[in-house]
Amino acid sequence: MVEVLPRSRPGVEEGGRKTDQELEEARSREAEEETRGLSERAVDLARHFAGKIEVIPKVPVRTLKDFSYWYTPGIAEVSRQIHKDPELAFELTGRWNTIAIVTDGSRVLGLGDVGPEAALPVMEGKALLFKYLGGVDAFPIPIRTKDPAEIVATVQRLEPALGGVNLEDIASPKCFQILDDLQRSLSIPVWHDDQLGTAAATVAGLLNALELTGRKIWQTGIVLLGAGAANLATARLLKALNCDMGALTVVDHRGILHSEREDIDELMLRNRWKYELALTTNEARTQGGLKEALRGADVLIAASTPQPGMVKPDWISTMAPEAIVFSLANPDPEVWPHVARDAGAAIVATGRSDFPNQVNNSLIFPPVFRGILDAHAKGIPDVLALEAAQALARQAKVKGLTREHILPTMAEEGVFPEVAASVATKAVELGIARAKRTKEEFLQLAQSRMARPKELSRVLMKNGLLPPMPGQESD
Repeated sequence: MVEVLPRSRPGVEEGGRKTDQELEEARSREAEEETRGLSERAVDLARHFAGKIEVIPKVPVRTLKDFSYWYTPGIAEVSRQIHKDPELAFELTGRWNTIAIVTDGSRVLGLGDVGPEAALPVMEGKALLFKYLGGVDAFPIPIRTKDPAEIVATVQRLEPALGGVNLEDIASPKCFQILDDLQRSLSIPVWHDDQLGTAAATVAGLLNALELTGRKIWQTGIVLLGAGAANLATARLLKALNCDMGALTVVDHRGILHSEREDIDELMLRNRWKYELALTTNEARTQGGLKEALRGADVLIAASTPQPGMVKPDWISTMAPEAIVFSLANPDPEVWPHVARDAGAAIVATGRSDFPNQVNNSLIFPPVFRGILDAHAKGIPDVLALEAAQALARQAKVKGLTREHILPTMAEEGVFPEVAASVATKAVELGIARAKRTKEEFLQLAQSRMARPKELSRVLMKNGLLPPMPGQESD
């Protein structure tokens, strides 16, 4: 999630008024001060609550005699039935709604390689989001190894307890191989949110932005700034949507990808995913950097370094008329929205909640996992991520599609069950669902299961079973 920062719009440098640069610097100082305050408060709260999630019973225990059902001797027959048919674990245990959030702490957002212990509070926060937004029981599992093979082996051993796996904050490019290996070897869904969650949210917003500007995706020139997990997955989804891959240009820290770049042999050996893009994109074999890539381009999707000024307004002004600019780095975008608009961009999106058009993977992973778990799915191919993106794009139209509302916001909670039902129904169509229901049945399930954690939280707080926030008047 992103911090909500005070919003101000810089002006121009006329008549003694502050320049854009001065206002941006002032805004950065305000953002840093706000972040420091939030950080200090977060540490105090972490110490007070000593964790964000806990396990509570979901069955009634009227007296200790009830344990004859929940444990011995009655539980033995449940085990016998699952022994005869292991698939019954999805009906007779909580496996159907249980996932692991697995990380090695090698690329924690905004922090880098901090290791498994320091990654734990972030994974706990993710588990809280899974539960509160999606009704999913998620357990944070930081692993003390950076060896991809060991990570894969560890998750494989955990499979009998799980209905799904969410990989989180694992460095590129090993995250791609880990995902590929686990998706091939497990009979439950495995998802890497840094790849597929961000990519699906990006594609959802892009589909609506293209519609608003009168474009077709197969006739659109797209530039991806950054060749990490999010943009490589975005490229895969764009390809599945019949994007003209020859008109797609990818720019990393060394410049534009193309088949004759000096490090192409190194890419072939160390990062085959980026290597394949170098061979299949940039049909014109444009060379140089972002400046050269943006000339005449329709769309820029930046998922790179959180540094305003990485994308120059002069470069945006060379893009096609009605240009689309997604500047997704957090906490600060690669270009401020007002700068992009002043340079000619018609639609601008960021990763922040204090600007219009927030592209946030929190719009994707709760409903996706709700859907695949309700379907007891055996996998989660890219087509399900694409289904989620298209469903999310459709839901933005319920409130009304405008250039400042190309995606639903987190406050539009009715969107989540609809996306979940679309994903579950698609899993049935693909033949990978153990539970086969109609879309309406999946929708009712999702609505009920996603509402329950909020109601539980409300009741627990009302009855004093969840302690109040200390110093609540400061929040």
